[in-house]
Amino acid sequence: MNIVPNSVVALTYKLHTVDGGKKEFVEEANSANPLVFLYGAGLMLPKFEENISGLSKGDKVDFELEAADGYGERDDQAVATLPADMFKEAGLPQVGDILPLQDNQGNQFRAKVLEVSPEAIGVDLNHPMAGKNLHFEIEVLEVREATEDELSHGHAHGIDGHAGH
Repeated sequence: MNIVPNSVVALTYKLHTVDGGKKEFVEEANSANPLVFLYGAGLMLPKFEENISGLSKGDKVDFELEAADGYGERDDQAVATLPADMFKEAGLPQVGDILPLQDNQGNQFRAKVLEVSPEAIGVDLNHPMAGKNLHFEIEVLEVREATEDELSHGHAHGIDGHAGH
């Protein structure tokens, strides 16, 4: 079966960022713990899905996404200053730490600490991979039709369709 909308895909990948010709390993999913997702449900980067469309079990592909098609370009205005008293209980973070934050709408995101003073913490709100090209090496392990449950829930329930929610 080929990868088409509403199919469940299991694949392995190696992800590197490419910034000014410099390649840096980010993460991988191996065959023991593959990435399993419902194709076409809007859960993956659109250009990622475009590059694996039509592939089938056993296919391998290697591609690079421009920063704009990945996590976007860096926004130098996407910085914020947080009051140091937010960290009374946990203690002040260190420069370089990644902080889990939540906005007023409940959206979760991460911010990188740029500077720390007794009064305030300066953070970068850009995604850690913003401004970098993404290089993927992929092998498709399995492709199958999504079950009715998966389609109604909008996500895959594991490679066999029966994993817990």
